[in-house]
Amino acid sequence: MLPALGVVLVLIGAVWTLQGSNLLGGSSMSGSPLWLVIGLVALVVGIWLVVRAVRAGRT
Repeated sequence: MLPALGVVLVLIGAVWTLQGSNLLGGSSMSGSPLWLVIGLVALVVGIWLVVRAVRAGRT
């Protein structure tokens, strides 16, 4: 469950980060610093969850 949630957060976080930084247009979120920060937080949490799940699998 954690790896899947982590992957989803990484993908969503990447999209929100790109929209917030205005690299991915076409949305009211484009160019918004708030969505840049939210996207980065989601991205970091997603990466953390994936890494945590991979390390737990090796133990």
